[in-house]
Amino acid sequence: MRGTSGDGAAEPELGLGLSTVGEYAVISVTGEIDMYTAPQLREAVRQLSAEGRMRVAIDLTPTEFCDSTGLGVLIGARRRLSDAGGSLIVVCQNPRIRKLLDLTGLDKVLDVREAVPGE
Repeated sequence: MRGTSGDGAAEPELGLGLSTVGEYAVISVTGEIDMYTAPQLREAVRQLSAEGRMRVAIDLTPTEFCDSTGLGVLIGARRRLSDAGGSLIVVCQNPRIRKLLDLTGLDKVLDVREAVPGE
């Protein structure tokens, strides 16, 4: 259930599920990634990295919305993992989110796939 901010507006929800597929730690993202919820995704990637899980897949297929803050988190996650010798893949079968990645050129920067390797 969504909370409300001080002005009574609904706050966006973000759900993060964690699983393992092959050698990848998979973060499944549901809801909206925006300036309010992006820090949760950033922290999830940071935590996995701190635990030594350096092959991470972020599954955006069930994601409803992603703004520029969310895109920044994806770029930062790629950089964090790459700098530590790891890798990030972005799984996206959602046409709206895929179009966003294509329009921003991030489909050329990020490793975007239809599924997690090993599925």
